[in-house]
Amino acid sequence: MQLAIIGLGRMGANIARRLMRRGHDIVAFDRDRAQVTELAAEGAIGAKGLADIIDRLEPPRIFWVMLPAGAPTESTVEALLDLASPGDIVIDGGNTFYRDDIRRARQAAGKKIAYVDVGTSGGVWGLERGYCMMIGGEGAIVDYLDPIFDALAPGVGTIARTANRANNAHADPRAEKGYVHVGPVGAGHFVKMIHNGIEYGLMQAYAEGFDILKGKSSEQLPEDERFDLNLTDIAEVWRRGSVISSWLLDLTATALAEDQMLEAYSGRVADSGEGRWTVEAAMEEAVPAHVLASALFARYRSRVDGTFGGKLLSAMRFGFGGHVEIPQ
Repeated sequence: MQLAIIGLGRMGANIARRLMRRGHDIVAFDRDRAQVTELAAEGAIGAKGLADIIDRLEPPRIFWVMLPAGAPTESTVEALLDLASPGDIVIDGGNTFYRDDIRRARQAAGKKIAYVDVGTSGGVWGLERGYCMMIGGEGAIVDYLDPIFDALAPGVGTIARTANRANNAHADPRAEKGYVHVGPVGAGHFVKMIHNGIEYGLMQAYAEGFDILKGKSSEQLPEDERFDLNLTDIAEVWRRGSVISSWLLDLTATALAEDQMLEAYSGRVADSGEGRWTVEAAMEEAVPAHVLASALFARYRSRVDGTFGGKLLSAMRFGFGGHVEIPQ
């Protein structure tokens, strides 16, 4: 299929590359002309602006927006809705707040333009590993776009099939490939929002656990109760057969193997919005979310008083998403 990728940052450029590797035709645009030039050298058609994209795509046009949530995405989608024609499709693959999707979809529907929200997980590793996608939108439109999602997804791979899933009549076979249509517009980003909230909690659990392990050598403890533990080896052994193994633990082991003291990290951990939105959703639904709320507040605290656990959180964020610490 032919589509435009708008926003060639950490994930957008690799989404374009993965699609090109699988035979899709990409029109690429970013305000940074160097990014466009680089992708054009790899086979994409470089565009000079949004209006130029319109001229380079055959109807029905597909626009995949991969920009930071908020003003960058808002202004770009508004401009596309003014330029696009009935039957065109706008996809937001960033981390947009789901209510913004619902509002934009209404605007798009008034112009007979389809709108699809895709919660996209995979970070800087997605080019090789593939992207896990949670998709919201009209069923017929999502089905039409399936070749794009199928190309981006990890595929079944070597992960063992879930017991009894094959006997579940309600199970969507696409989920085993790493992507799924979860509901109407907004549902994709809502599910991704909760995914990121859970991510906060998992990361915080690892960070606190390793902080306790590191602290066991403290001079404040009785001498015979002090253990000088090798955190690198502990992370590695937990990766192999342990009930708490995960990709986040893999990233933790990698970071500790490079530097067990994590001196390159200050421990000041940013939050990109989804954790806050998850806690807000929990409050709206009156659902207790002790762990997720605590993990969010721990990130706020980290900007005042850095700890080893905070450094580990920063290392994990850099590992999966390329997120660098914000200068203070």
